[in-house]
Amino acid sequence: MQHKGEIIEKAVRESGHSITKLAQKMGKSRRWVYQIFDSAVVPIDYIIEIGKIIHYDFSEDIKGIKMYGSDRPMPSVEDSRFTGKASSKEAEHWKEKYMNLLEKYNDLLSKQKNID
Repeated sequence: MQHKGEIIEKAVRESGHSITKLAQKMGKSRRWVYQIFDSAVVPIDYIIEIGKIIHYDFSEDIKGIKMYGSDRPMPSVEDSRFTGKASSKEAEHWKEKYMNLLEKYNDLLSKQKNID
């Protein structure tokens, strides 16, 4: 399995971009950037966004990026995932997922209570 964080770290360091500037452009902390470097699994959206910021194409280094080619719009920092502003449809989708998960969790808790 590829260690995506190491690949990202190498590209960032070779690009000459500072960690601080990268973190600011991502709307994250420097600590978050270092956590990405340490993580073997990094969401594709973050990889693409980092690539856009440092002007680096990760498609040759990381498997699976090619399917997110030019026909797919690349997310930007202004995207709802980074600003916290989501469309009502998207917000409703995640609310529904959360409620389903919460119900499953409560069911597990009640089953656990009955076992004890």
